[in-house]
Amino acid sequence: MNWNSILLSTKIIGLFCLTLLLTIKGNSQEEPKQAASLPYLNTNLSWEARVDDLLSRMTLAEKIGQLQYTSSAIPRLGIQEYNWWNECLHGVARNGIATVFPQAIGMAATWDTELIHNEADVISTEARAKYTEALSKNEHGIYQGLTFWSPNINIFRDPRWGRGQETYGEDPFLTSEIGKAFVKGLQGDDPRYLKVVATAKHFAVHSGPEPLRHKFDAWPSQRDLFDTYLPAFEALVRQASVASVMSSYNRVYGTPSSANSFLLEDLLRKKWGFQGYVVSDCWAISDIYNFHQFVPTAEKASALTLKAGVDLSCGPEYSSLEKAIELGFTTESEVDQAVGRLLIARFRLGMFDPPAMVPYASITPSQNNTEEHRKLALQVAHESIVLLKNDKHILPLSGKLRKIAVIGPYANDTSVLLGNYNGIPSSPFTLLKGIQNRAGKNCRITYAPGSERPEARARRLKNSEPDAITPYESGLEADALRIAANSDVIIYVGGISPGLEGEEMDVKVSGFSGGDRTDIEQPANQLRLLEKLKATGKPVVLVITNGSALAVRWANQNLDAIVEAWYPGEEGGNAVADVLFGKYNPAGRLPVTFYNKIGDLPPFEDYSMIGRTYRYTKTKSLFPFGYGLSYSSFEYKSVSFDHNFPGEKDTLGITIQLKNVSEMPGDEVIQVYAHQPENIPDQPVKTLIGFRRVSFSPGEVKDVKLMIPVSRLRHFEPLRGDYVIAEGTYEIQLGTSSDDIKFRKILEVK
Repeated sequence: MNWNSILLSTKIIGLFCLTLLLTIKGNSQEEPKQAASLPYLNTNLSWEARVDDLLSRMTLAEKIGQLQYTSSAIPRLGIQEYNWWNECLHGVARNGIATVFPQAIGMAATWDTELIHNEADVISTEARAKYTEALSKNEHGIYQGLTFWSPNINIFRDPRWGRGQETYGEDPFLTSEIGKAFVKGLQGDDPRYLKVVATAKHFAVHSGPEPLRHKFDAWPSQRDLFDTYLPAFEALVRQASVASVMSSYNRVYGTPSSANSFLLEDLLRKKWGFQGYVVSDCWAISDIYNFHQFVPTAEKASALTLKAGVDLSCGPEYSSLEKAIELGFTTESEVDQAVGRLLIARFRLGMFDPPAMVPYASITPSQNNTEEHRKLALQVAHESIVLLKNDKHILPLSGKLRKIAVIGPYANDTSVLLGNYNGIPSSPFTLLKGIQNRAGKNCRITYAPGSERPEARARRLKNSEPDAITPYESGLEADALRIAANSDVIIYVGGISPGLEGEEMDVKVSGFSGGDRTDIEQPANQLRLLEKLKATGKPVVLVITNGSALAVRWANQNLDAIVEAWYPGEEGGNAVADVLFGKYNPAGRLPVTFYNKIGDLPPFEDYSMIGRTYRYTKTKSLFPFGYGLSYSSFEYKSVSFDHNFPGEKDTLGITIQLKNVSEMPGDEVIQVYAHQPENIPDQPVKTLIGFRRVSFSPGEVKDVKLMIPVSRLRHFEPLRGDYVIAEGTYEIQLGTSSDDIKFRKILEVK
């Protein structure tokens, strides 16, 4: 330990001692020896016993002060001010410099749960490092705490949703597996203390449209609710012990989610056994009387949500609880229940125990934004990249190239690295910078934006025709065509950006509305320039940045290669360049379907899954769920099953023998799907039940075994009001995407 660490540890211990002295001073009627041995400070007692004792010493006003995201200090009891609002969607967000990993949709594209667990572990280390630093300065502000409102495990049912970038895609099982890995990495593996608190959000049936979210009423079928919208939440509660859940803005079956006892009590606590606390989305309780008009006043709304099971208000609403109690809408015992759940979380984070007892309290500010963390950000970015097209094996680019033209509005733009809910990278690498880093000394890189960013154009031209070309843009195109004509190959970086899609945004751009999209095409000015670049006769590689699917039909028909980069984080430029130049072999797979056109989708406001995602649509997609190319080729040599007639409590073992038949090391993502018996109505075309990302050396043969519980074949049966595993014939499909099936096996489930 260096001297800085020793000094910092001394400060932390000093702060704890100061807290204890304040406790003693505040209880003037007690002797110091008695104060030091108060039950809530006795680390030998259970969390519950300590919380009960602390609650008994608090006034009603003090308790209510703990139920808002800016929780008040109670100096006489040694309770410090605390702000519950913190974000870490893909790195510690909104709190200064931190390692920025690829956006959540890119994390899902890795199909690598171990990697995402490691990423979350790093994020929670940086969170603790920042918390330690804040404590040393006696700071307790927003985004400086240990209770994080991530991950977002809503199902990305429609590519028009601007917040879909925050999710793990359209499939409930992939979302569950990536989500569990992320939660476990965040919360740590100590048997006593939490590293940080993770929060599963937004519960439930929440995926746009953004402009309607404060008043929308979702009425999915029971099968859609239980087979699509809820499984990830159940998995994170039951299998990852997530410590917190956030309720959503919208109504479900007529009742606001934050006041919905069916969701928060019957399902979450009684059926799934959730033991943590529930926080409302921000100002969602105000929506209950302002927009949903479900009740007329803040007092009634606050009482209703408290009774339904919302323990913490992100907003000012719970300040009305004292009056609500006076009016008889709720009781102090219901306040006690909510405060108790919140205090349990703070105890489990070690906030009332000596730092020497809390293993995570030894994390220092020097453990934020390290070189090791940057390397992991590069690895996640590598694994997230999806190669969508590679005609004539133009990629990886030849080392003999001497002139490369890099063109496109997002080539030298930092925003497309970051997505939303992001931290600030200390040294971000744009795609242009990455290409310059990796191209080699003998290759000359020239750059021109070529097309204006749609969001910048909208700011510059407030009332212009959306597709009309201006003299300024003509000049941009001319510059791009000039360098293209003098190049060996063109790399065009286009797509969309976080300035166009996101949370409740005021965007005045054709094709976008309120943070969502009204179309899924590539922006018109980009397509116009791409047609001209194609006409030069030079090879054109398209790199797309985006958080949601793009209908890149023209590019797929006409360009030489397409690389999906997502919003790839601080090392995104280097990662993309490594793929382009063959220093990394891509193996990312799509966590969403890429549709051909907007007409292939049902109305955005319709929460029925009919016609949506690979599971419920029969329309041919542009690029299917699970799709992705590689520079390697793999031969599926054989597949064997442990059971031909498994029972519902069995685990199905599937052994796949694969060979890398190329001369390049690479990864393959094995995917297993199931098709339900034909006599079950309203079932998906197929659904993912297992996957594994596996690395191979050149020529290597491996036997890969996947263990798949038969319980994954369950479906919700409305007549029984529960999940069942139907007896009958299932087709198990094994392949490289939802469309590319290599083996099929018929199983009879007993």
